[in-house]
Amino acid sequence: MAATLQSRVSVSAIGASSLFSSSAIFVSSTRLPRKSSQDCSARCSLKVSRFQPLRVDSPKNVRGGAARVSSDAVSSTSVSSDPGQLKSAREDIRELLKSKFCHPILIRLGWHDSGTYDKNIEEWPQRGGADGSLRFEPELKHGANAGLVNALNLLQPIKDKYPGITYADLFQLASATAIEEAGGPKIPMKYGRVDVTSPDQCPEEGKLPDAGPPSPATHLRTVFNRMGLDDKEIVALSGAHTLGRSRPERSGWGKPETKYTKDGPGAPGGQSWTVQWLKFDNSYFKEIKEKRDEDLLVLPTDAVLFEDPSFKIYAEKYAQDQEAFFKDYAEAHAKLSNLGAKFDPPEGFSIDDNPKQPVPEKFVAAKYSSGKKELSSAMKQKIRAEYEGLGGSPDCSVEVCPEGRVFDCPRSLKTGSPEAKIRTTHCQKITTFNAQKILF
Repeated sequence: MAATLQSRVSVSAIGASSLFSSSAIFVSSTRLPRKSSQDCSARCSLKVSRFQPLRVDSPKNVRGGAARVSSDAVSSTSVSSDPGQLKSAREDIRELLKSKFCHPILIRLGWHDSGTYDKNIEEWPQRGGADGSLRFEPELKHGANAGLVNALNLLQPIKDKYPGITYADLFQLASATAIEEAGGPKIPMKYGRVDVTSPDQCPEEGKLPDAGPPSPATHLRTVFNRMGLDDKEIVALSGAHTLGRSRPERSGWGKPETKYTKDGPGAPGGQSWTVQWLKFDNSYFKEIKEKRDEDLLVLPTDAVLFEDPSFKIYAEKYAQDQEAFFKDYAEAHAKLSNLGAKFDPPEGFSIDDNPKQPVPEKFVAAKYSSGKKELSSAMKQKIRAEYEGLGGSPDCSVEVCPEGRVFDCPRSLKTGSPEAKIRTTHCQKITTFNAQKILF
């Protein structure tokens, strides 16, 4: 007889270590066969009773921590999320993190839901991405997602409590909140993701990265470039391995236990990348660079960050500058969380009372100038924007230092007068251009 599913998991088994399958966060491996259902029950203390919208044939069909869901499972989800309920759900997630130490697996859940995105496919939901499909059996059965049923079980009571939110938003909300509560940067999130509604809308398997491919750099670029992410974003996102542990019985990677993991919190065991594996900081890059501690994990996809010339630029920077890492990570995480998503409203919405507005970049002319009399395209666009923003006329003349010094704009520019000019106060070599010819 079909039964709906929700877990009741003991606190000791719900620690961050027990919540990992494969290698933590965003790396998968299928080197080892899944454990038997009896082994999973003993290890996870998982008792199947209720979990909407998944439908399972029997508790005996739970293997490797992944629920086996009937193919006719249908989700009763919201079209889009209610902002007030999302705010309340965020508070409940914060309390969950304090009691269960489940930051890593919640991050992994959000990443794995969005990380199936293919930028070469336009149609939704065929393109994959953050659409809540990971709650269905076909995707839960993917080797990379082993154990993520535990994350779903943790979040299902919150979803039941707040039915006016989508699974797609809930997964990304939990992921971002886990980063922030672990001491990481504030993620500039937006919400309004629409859920897929049936298992046949799940993406095909094989779209997430592996831990030990023959050519790590090539593999990382193949996977992440397909999502539209570049080298900087690959390295920044890799820094999330500052959280969590890898368990060899699930992924084939790491030690069964180290001096940093033998006492938990949560179920003991596994091997972490950092000493304080529930604290989000830049220690991952420092430890990977030094490789001094045999009790800390270094995967092939970690080591390559300091071996590949392009990756190394960012890895070295983040090892030295945590502020730079936090900034780039927050931007990359937000971008990842939006991949493939269909938003309602189309522009999405924020649930922060005072969402942080981006600080306008300080204009430094040297950054945009080629140093020659002919202005660069970027410089032309910048001058055009300044003219239009201040009410200037495209017929006025423009005086520009060929060395690209900072401009001083007289008040006459605001009048739109043909005589309006932009002057430099730092260089005597002035070249006059006609704005109409250059900019328009």
